[in-house]
Amino acid sequence: MPKITPFPWFDGNAEALNFYTAIFKNAKVAEVIRVRETDSGESGPVVCATFELEDQAFIGFNGGPAFSFTPAISLFVRCETQEELVESREKLLDGGKPRQCGWLTDRFGISWQIVPTILQKLLRDKDAERSGRVVRAMLNAVKPDIGLSREA
Repeated sequence: MPKITPFPWFDGNAEALNFYTAIFKNAKVAEVIRVRETDSGESGPVVCATFELEDQAFIGFNGGPAFSFTPAISLFVRCETQEELVESREKLLDGGKPRQCGWLTDRFGISWQIVPTILQKLLRDKDAERSGRVVRAMLNAVKPDIGLSREA
């Protein structure tokens, strides 16, 4: 386990755990901790779960509705191809809401940035006019498009 691990607070994280691990190809559940078994021998609800998405460890906590997420912290996903970009985005948007610049908020309230890897290179272009066009195209895009970024 890394020294620093994101610890998102969910209002019922078992569904979130299944949602995220079904989206990413390189995902796994490492451990699920439930409330102690009841006298009848049944396990109670999930308290926390350790899982990995694309080699990033998370510990999801089922803390209830006391806190919610904001876009002040988001998860940044680099995508090599347009197909990967669209697939990741559409899956995360199931029950969520699209945002500007390719951002989205998923059904649990977590903000994601689904970004083509080429974007950083284009933003660093030595041609200031071109990099400015890339920024404007990015700011106006609700659906990121690798082709439009390259054409800017």
